[in-house]
Amino acid sequence: MRKTLMLMVAGAALALGASAPAPKLSITDLKDLPVVTTAPYDEAADANAVVAAAFDRAKKSHKRVLLDLGGNWCPDCIILANLMRMPGMKDFMSKHYEFASVDVGRFDKNLQIPARFGYTQRLKGVPTVLVATPDGKLVNDGHVFALSDARHMTPQSLAEYVAQWTQ
Repeated sequence: MRKTLMLMVAGAALALGASAPAPKLSITDLKDLPVVTTAPYDEAADANAVVAAAFDRAKKSHKRVLLDLGGNWCPDCIILANLMRMPGMKDFMSKHYEFASVDVGRFDKNLQIPARFGYTQRLKGVPTVLVATPDGKLVNDGHVFALSDARHMTPQSLAEYVAQWTQ
């Protein structure tokens, strides 16, 4: 009976698309986060081309796409960008996602990107994180603004948020 129950739980986790475990980070407080960049968003980039390239890579690699929408003025965006550049997190990201960052200015640039996923109103905060399948289906709908308060989260909780959307 116990073995059957364990198999059912394991099967349910697989059916739900169990996520990969988040990497264990070497820091526990954001004050210890190494700052690698203070301008993670390329303000001159062609956002449509950047996003299209991420989806093209995802179709070949069969990974999900993680789009980080933000602005270089935003402390929460800078925190997330630097967290994603930490060695353990960077390896995790490259293993599970095709990543692209998109500059949305002060909520006035490249808004066609979130609009593709149904977010046509003013963004509620940045970073806005969109996770999609290679064919463009949004998998974290309803949770895209969860990291817009990154500075009040722990590094590990940020990593766990990113990890929960893996396949």
